Amino acid sequence: MNPIVTAVALSQAHTFSKAVAPAIMLLAGLGVEGDAHLGVTVKHRSRVRADPTQPNLRQVHLIHGELHDELQEAGFNVAEGTMGENITTRGIDLLGLPRGARLHIGGEAVVEITGLRNPCAQLDNYQKGLTAAVLGRHADGSLMRRAGVMAIVVTGGAVCAGDAIRVALPELPHLPLERV
Repeated sequence: MNPIVTAVALSQAHTFSKAVAPAIMLLAGLGVEGDAHLGVTVKHRSRVRADPTQPNLRQVHLIHGELHDELQEAGFNVAEGTMGENITTRGIDLLGLPRGARLHIGGEAVVEITGLRNPCAQLDNYQKGLTAAVLGRHADGSLMRRAGVMAIVVTGGAVCAGDAIRVALPELPHLPLERV
């Protein structure tokens, strides 16, 4: 399967889930137009409390739809937008991408992967056990975060379900994703 966008979502308020929309507009250097996380500096509440001048490396949240499938099979009631993502994808190993990978989405938009989403207590507030379900262990015993990736907007543009995604890897050496 060629990588595609299966849904887009946004929320003007700092809500856990985001409403699925027909399209979203990505704004270069800012994020998703109309979303609570739009901005040059951090908007996630815990990050703002720590240092409101930090650059916003979490402008766009992406989750692979295959994670939704897995969680649904485990009995969780999740779908596009329910875990706070702006873009749901299929056919792409988001977690396997290196830091700095660029996703060319649709005709114009480009986002750059900055790191892994760090699962938080809000997942368990939504559904008990969801945090543990999106965490795992690598073969070496280190923590595996599976709740999607975060990105910044390099080139703005409209994004909607059905848009193709093309991956452009950064120069070597590839840096692994860490939580942001």
